[in-house]
Amino acid sequence: MKNQNRTFLALLMRWGPFLIITALFLLAPQFISPFRLSQLGKFLTFAIIAVGLDLIWGYGGMMSLGQGLFFSLGAYGFAMYLKLLASGDKIPDFMFWSGLTELPWFWAPFSNPLFAVVAALVIPSLIAAIVGYFIFRSRVQGVYFSIITQALTLLTSIWFVGQQAYTGGTNGITNLGSAKFFGQSLLSTGVQTGFYLATVICLALVYVLARWVTDSRFGRLLIALRDDEARVRFLGYDPVLIKTLVFTLSAGIAALAGVLFVPQVGIISPANMGVVPSIEMVIWVALGGRGTLIGAIVGALVVNFGRSYFSETYPEIWQYFLGLLFVAVVLLFPAGIVGSLMQGFNWLRIRIQGEPMSDMTEYGTTPYRPITLGHSASNLSAPAAPAATSTSTATSATASATVSSPSSTTATAKGGS
Repeated sequence: MKNQNRTFLALLMRWGPFLIITALFLLAPQFISPFRLSQLGKFLTFAIIAVGLDLIWGYGGMMSLGQGLFFSLGAYGFAMYLKLLASGDKIPDFMFWSGLTELPWFWAPFSNPLFAVVAALVIPSLIAAIVGYFIFRSRVQGVYFSIITQALTLLTSIWFVGQQAYTGGTNGITNLGSAKFFGQSLLSTGVQTGFYLATVICLALVYVLARWVTDSRFGRLLIALRDDEARVRFLGYDPVLIKTLVFTLSAGIAALAGVLFVPQVGIISPANMGVVPSIEMVIWVALGGRGTLIGAIVGALVVNFGRSYFSETYPEIWQYFLGLLFVAVVLLFPAGIVGSLMQGFNWLRIRIQGEPMSDMTEYGTTPYRPITLGHSASNLSAPAAPAATSTSTATSATASATVSSPSSTTATAKGGS
């Protein structure tokens, strides 16, 4: 009976908040104005980015400052389709102003919505896979990885600004409101509500995918790589492949957010691709709780709603209030909002029942407390090696690797050949 209660509480802690929040988001169109609904939809696309960033940073230990690049590339891809739809038989206005007389060849395929969506997702993912492979193969880690992704973002944004005739330059791709979906304007309430609901569904699917990844063997390897890459390599796994896969997945998630962002906001420009937006994405995850997934969503919503509220209420000094919010959260909740709540719940459980809820806190995923891989850690073994024959007595060796967090050592992974 006690084990059943623990299992129920574990499921409740893991999925309860997610299901409640999802239900509230789905019901939101019935209770809030179209303007606030559009604003909420934009913030939910930011939450999608945050979940992808939490995968590579919270679980993989790779702080990417290039998520703004992948987000913007996805948004540009779908914006090209919307712009062609809004322009009708004419070329886009910024092309005409730049002296072009016909549509560039690489723009033509984006008149097909299916091609536009697929390209908007695949191209950023492919770029992340290629760049990530060469970075990780060179064993670039830590701050150097962050600097490289930041430089890539900055260079690409500058290049987009200089391509006025093809990307809209500094202004980006704008004036998308005349595009029509099923006979209705993009700006109509019905179409905007549809995109909002699609955003909620995509956020739910991304969260479930991220939860499945982190709960799997791959997720345990990802945590092990974050804590001690050398020992994981010693066990026979390929860190380059693992890091490249999760970096590519994170880029694809950011691109999906961009696809959902542009029809609800109606504009995409190099300003969304710059270094500052990428740093803000890191802040969302840090404030919500790194390595919790749900904390990334909470952080993205709290920061952006806070910015909106303070800028509307105190238009002249709102930056100070937002800065105070950041400082307060960092000082009062060093593990992030969700991470601190989970620590508090764990403390109460120890006080009441005399035992921690290590199996209920998503493997103790915040980096500010012990990482508990639990009984599943025994499955983290080295890949099987071919059997060797010898005329003498066969010998065997066992390698053990201890996966530790910044504060303590909590799990041991064993592998043998």
